[in-house]
Amino acid sequence: MTVTDQRTTPPATALTLAPAGLPRAPQGGPGAPVSSRARRPTSTDPRDFPVPSGREEEWRFTPLARLGGLLEGPAASALVAVEVAAPAGVEVGDGPGLGLLRPADRLAALALAGAEKALVIRVPRGSVLAEPVVVSIRTAPGVAYGHLVIDVQDAASATVVVDHTGSGARAALVELRVGDGAELRFIEVFEQERDATVVEAHEALVGRDARLRHVVVTLGGDLVRVTPTVHFAGPGGEAHLVGLFLTSAGQHHEHQLFVDHQAPQCRSRVTYKGALQGAGAHSVWVGDVHIGPEANGTDTYETNRNLVLTDGARADSVPNLEIETGDVTGAGHASATGRFDDEQLFYCMARGIPADEARRLVVRGFFAEVLAEVAEPTLRERLLVELDARLEHSGGPA
Repeated sequence: MTVTDQRTTPPATALTLAPAGLPRAPQGGPGAPVSSRARRPTSTDPRDFPVPSGREEEWRFTPLARLGGLLEGPAASALVAVEVAAPAGVEVGDGPGLGLLRPADRLAALALAGAEKALVIRVPRGSVLAEPVVVSIRTAPGVAYGHLVIDVQDAASATVVVDHTGSGARAALVELRVGDGAELRFIEVFEQERDATVVEAHEALVGRDARLRHVVVTLGGDLVRVTPTVHFAGPGGEAHLVGLFLTSAGQHHEHQLFVDHQAPQCRSRVTYKGALQGAGAHSVWVGDVHIGPEANGTDTYETNRNLVLTDGARADSVPNLEIETGDVTGAGHASATGRFDDEQLFYCMARGIPADEARRLVVRGFFAEVLAEVAEPTLRERLLVELDARLEHSGGPA
């Protein structure tokens, strides 16, 4: 077990050049209004970003008062216990990041400044892992920052599972690099205590003819906000971003995704499904896809489906698509929010299935497409048990 004390305050530095493989971010001053997420100014210096007021587009859904002190500065006060179980040949250690990160808001810049070193997991070139890498992160009360790097080198194949538990407030960054011809299946599960606050920014770079499966399962916490961003470094890349969230009374679950197509002949799919139950349950899904002028032959589609199980819950869904070339294979989005289907419940009950069990079966069926992306049987079964347990505490369908 590696225990990391992240109560450090290294100096912040400004980033002026984009790393190789990523488009240069426009310079106009962080915090300045922009019409496109692809043109949002970036910096590693938290001082370049104003403290959010909630009127900014990227913060307008987030209950800022519930961020648990994360916006106050990089001085941390909590220990984070990290345990990594990795197959032979995988390199695990502390070190610098990959240089992919380009914080586009104050909290991401604070997280980069607050995490002294990154936990780096590197899968060597050509390696094919038969077993997953499992990263267990447990937080304690207080404020903490973190930085995780997954580097899957050319022609390698790996599955990485990141499991979050504990309490307190934590802001973290995740860098994912998928080398040319490589494949990464990244699965992240948030099961924190109900007093926990988690804010994560992900930055992924998908190489030529590479494949990324990015899965986020959000169940716990008081406030969980995840912002994955995907870039393509060369033609033939493919990214599939999948999410599942069960948002219960008083919880705020927010997922803001950005897929930036700048390379030609790449493919992306976004599939997020959520269920909400209980008074004050609030989910937010924002899906931004940008197709640049050089991204000819892009094939992209994003879908968000929300199932409202009880009265008093609210789901916000905002799909956005920006296209700067006329040569695309396909581009589209779909979003829908609906109430629990009483006819499905009646169908099951008419065949002798008790109401509570019938309700769980309907919700399981709703989530089946996403759960199929969790290839590890033990983890998938654990998630099904947890979903059932959380559904038992609901007041029933709306």
